[in-house]
Amino acid sequence: MTIKPWLLVLLSWLCLGSTAWCQTPSESPLTLDACVTLAFERHPLLQASQYRYQASLARINQARAFPQPTFAYDSDFQPNLFSFGGSGESYVGFAQTIEFPGRRSLRTRIARTESDATLTDIEILKLDLRFQVKRAFYGLLHAQERLRYAEQDLEFSETFLKTTEAKLDAGDVSRMDVLRARVEAAQAANTVRTATSAVRFARAALNFALGRPQSTPLEIAGELGQPPRNFQVEALQHQALSSRPEVKRLNLELMAEMLRKTQASRTLLPNIDLGVSRHRVEGEPTTWDVTFSMAVPLFFRQPRKGPVAEAQANIDSLRREVEQLSHAIGLEVEEAYTDVLTASHQIQLFEDEILKEAEEAYNMFQFSYQEGEIGGLELITARRTLLNARLAYADALLNHAQALAALEKAVGH
Repeated sequence: MTIKPWLLVLLSWLCLGSTAWCQTPSESPLTLDACVTLAFERHPLLQASQYRYQASLARINQARAFPQPTFAYDSDFQPNLFSFGGSGESYVGFAQTIEFPGRRSLRTRIARTESDATLTDIEILKLDLRFQVKRAFYGLLHAQERLRYAEQDLEFSETFLKTTEAKLDAGDVSRMDVLRARVEAAQAANTVRTATSAVRFARAALNFALGRPQSTPLEIAGELGQPPRNFQVEALQHQALSSRPEVKRLNLELMAEMLRKTQASRTLLPNIDLGVSRHRVEGEPTTWDVTFSMAVPLFFRQPRKGPVAEAQANIDSLRREVEQLSHAIGLEVEEAYTDVLTASHQIQLFEDEILKEAEEAYNMFQFSYQEGEIGGLELITARRTLLNARLAYADALLNHAQALAALEKAVGH
């Protein structure tokens, strides 16, 4: 059998096309906003909170439900056990509990308020997740920045070693200078290995914050430096008290407890049990029975000493918790605001003075070394000073970014 040329071309095209379709594009680097969105979509704890909220919605339907009716059958005067057909007297009827007006709606309001409080748990978790993702994201950027500086230092150390060995061959330096250069290169290589491990751990920490396995491939895109912002601490504290979901949750708990107090005070208002049954007596006409019963609130002091007193104690406790939480939030905002200012001043100091002076000193020593005016030890010292300044600057950027994240969390964003 001969295959036609056009069929071979078609099969080749389909094969190449299917190969291209099977290829999965590499994941593009994630920005900070993308990481936060990913955590909100996939984090197991957030999904668990959403299931708890669904359970609280089901409790609203339970609270709204009417009492189930009761079916009753009574067979008397049986000649033998379970001889229902020969019984001389029987009752067949239904009974229904009729709740006092307002009791069912009050119970529903309590369940709905508790559900709203459960919903704030999701907001609290999202606030904490956003903060954890930011900290891990900035931590990974910081680790990558330190690795970049370490690799630059390793490149310098290797170049310096080659230069020193060439000068040794030319008789311009001693063997001690070469040994010192080799030690410096070995230390730089070890620093690169340490920085690489730090990047690996920081990437695992970010994956953990995203709710993913720590070994999941991950690349991010962003800058460690944050633009300067103007804050008014009093305005931030006021905003925090109106935005923090913890305050909202305590207020909802307080509202629910006040509704429980109202519910407890209404226990004196009785429900009504109404029943209707068909009464049969052998040899007699069939008759109907109607029963009506209700509780008599004779011991009216018991609710005041029991559920009403308990609810009032819980109300007083929650009010104190709201007051304490307000003070704690104010202090949290103040602390985060102070950390942001401190980190901002450190960054300004590095950018205006320390980094410039360290770079100028290194360039001057490098020129002097090339001219043969100084030895390798002085150049190594200048290089270390510049490297330490850059690393300290990266630390200041990290502190500033994480302080901003803490301030945003304290405010409720």
